[in-house]
Amino acid sequence: MGKEIINKVTKSPIITFDLEEYYPEGERLKIDISQWLYKGIVIKEKEYRSSLKSYDFSKFKDTYVAIHCSTNAILPSWSIMLLSTYLNQYVKKCVFGSILELEQSIYEDILHNLDVAPFKNKPLIIKGCSKKNIPETVYLLAIEKLQPHVKSIFYGEACSSVPLFKKKND
Repeated sequence: MGKEIINKVTKSPIITFDLEEYYPEGERLKIDISQWLYKGIVIKEKEYRSSLKSYDFSKFKDTYVAIHCSTNAILPSWSIMLLSTYLNQYVKKCVFGSILELEQSIYEDILHNLDVAPFKNKPLIIKGCSKKNIPETVYLLAIEKLQPHVKSIFYGEACSSVPLFKKKND
């Protein structure tokens, strides 16, 4: 009989950190504030307030929303904040910006609240290649959060990873 094949990957102390596992479910939507602009360039406060009151925001229930403006209008801050007061009654989260910025903001919240205890002084692989659209900035946020606590950081898969960081021995 030949030698037993040992799977070194499964016996390794390396922990895989998969950002996709933290991806919260919920549709990501955009809402364009320009639909309430007068001639596409200016907010008329009275009409804007009236339009928001009559708009059906319930269609955004349990979604993540990026508020944006498709025109080059200069928007007063209060107009965006007012829109968010209507959205916040239904949505999980809203931001002013793109869907990409929305995803980044969602992950900022997740990583801010991440319990790092399971990763303390352990080698870590941040898994690459995911099925979800995880922005590059989120990987940087993950490293920022985890680096002070881990022994080392790799990127990729256990069978083929790229070393990124190794804590110096004191």
